[in-house]
Amino acid sequence: MRNQPLIQTGYAPVNGTELYYETLGEGSPLILIHGGQLDRRMWDEQFRVFAQSHRVIRYDVRDHGLSKCPAGAYAHHEDLQGLLEHLQIGQATLMGLSLGALIAIDFALVHPDKVNALLLVSPGLSGYAAPSEQVLANHAQMIKAWEAGDMESVVEYFLRSWVDGPQRTQAQVDALVRERVRSMALERIIQGPSEGEPQPLTPPALDRLGEIHVPTLVVVGDLDMPDILAIAEILVGGIATAERTVMPGVAHMANMEHPAEFNQLVQDFLRKQRMIA
Repeated sequence: MRNQPLIQTGYAPVNGTELYYETLGEGSPLILIHGGQLDRRMWDEQFRVFAQSHRVIRYDVRDHGLSKCPAGAYAHHEDLQGLLEHLQIGQATLMGLSLGALIAIDFALVHPDKVNALLLVSPGLSGYAAPSEQVLANHAQMIKAWEAGDMESVVEYFLRSWVDGPQRTQAQVDALVRERVRSMALERIIQGPSEGEPQPLTPPALDRLGEIHVPTLVVVGDLDMPDILAIAEILVGGIATAERTVMPGVAHMANMEHPAEFNQLVQDFLRKQRMIA
């Protein structure tokens, strides 16, 4: 059996903290940015697959996974810029899910010359503030559980929004996917609030989408929260170069629920942009 290529790991000194990262493969850089309360491991089914054609970098954003968040102001998109400088990457394709997509969009607006394509999965969007009743209800239960010191219930209501979605029960979701997300989220939530002060993009991306001109693929699951489906519509309406794909039978964690289908969608998009053979 052939030995698999070794993953290179490290910590990048960035804006007063250190970001943990892993890199694998050769070729055009592809950055994987995880969702909120999660970490780099949510890309396990993508990391080695895309490393066959790209130099793939996945990292833990500040205050997640192995990356810390000391006191002081910071912006996720500027942390990403610091990571690229540390790795001596001049331009990259960005693929982000949820919070990761929000970071990718903000980065593309602030550093347009450093992005050659965007892959926005179950996307968040800075400036969007229209949470659905389902999200608000689950969030209220999360706060109530947090105040009671019940971290398991905090995570459970997180899963109901961002794994199950509004149309499924727990029993209808792949138990392994649910457990993987639960484990990552519990690790993050137990850490508690950080002392860092996140600085939002001003003006927010919602009002600036017309400034994005790189090829953009928006991927959503048809069982995701209404908020995310609405953001997908806003993105394809505001970014002239954007196209949307809806994956049937999945919710927010589209890449984890149906990884083979997801990977094929991404590879087809990259091939269309002549980024892979």
